Amino acid sequence: MSGDADVPLRVLIVDDQALMRAGFRALLDAEDGIEVVGEAADGREGLELARLHAPDIALVDVQMPVMTGIEATRAIAADPLLSGVHVVILTNYGLDEYVFDALRAGAAGFLLKDTEPAELLHAVRVAARGDALLSPAITRRLIGEFVARPPDRTTAPGFETLTRREREVSALAARGLTNEEIAAHMVISPFTAKTHISRAMTKLGARDRAQLVVFAYESGLVAPRER
Repeated sequence: MSGDADVPLRVLIVDDQALMRAGFRALLDAEDGIEVVGEAADGREGLELARLHAPDIALVDVQMPVMTGIEATRAIAADPLLSGVHVVILTNYGLDEYVFDALRAGAAGFLLKDTEPAELLHAVRVAARGDALLSPAITRRLIGEFVARPPDRTTAPGFETLTRREREVSALAARGLTNEEIAAHMVISPFTAKTHISRAMTKLGARDRAQLVVFAYESGLVAPRER
């Protein structure tokens, strides 16, 4: 993400529907502090533009010709030169297998295409910070789905190096708690909670909070429970 407050957030739009791209572009370009740096009609073109522009955010549709959104997300996440690109998946379908596959591929989160404009703008800024999993309205629903049907457990490299505190904050983040809620639960300051989460992400090689949540469930740090 751009570190200077005067530098706008740079957004790439990847969607095979021209009307959808135009709508997102008009909304984003009209907002102070946000700049659309490119549009792509398929995943492969989106990947090429991501490598060309290195945007802060890539809004990526799930189902596209040539290369799907999930394939493009996986390629972006695997490229060290694109480590600063946060992918937000766009979907019409809500919570389905596409969403889970996209998060495991490295997406920072997802949004429904019919989301309210204010929520889209908020989600772009949230994802660029890497501070939260998704837009607040759907985060806990997604957590509930992870709990109801956890994936096959695999231990993320670096998991054994987490301290007890880092494991605790990671587990709380995986249950959908914000930094402020984690701080209140652990009786620490929000800054300390954020520091623990940042250190856990660094040790696990997590690009953002979304990947931290995925690692927590896949490593068994958070046990399945009834919703």
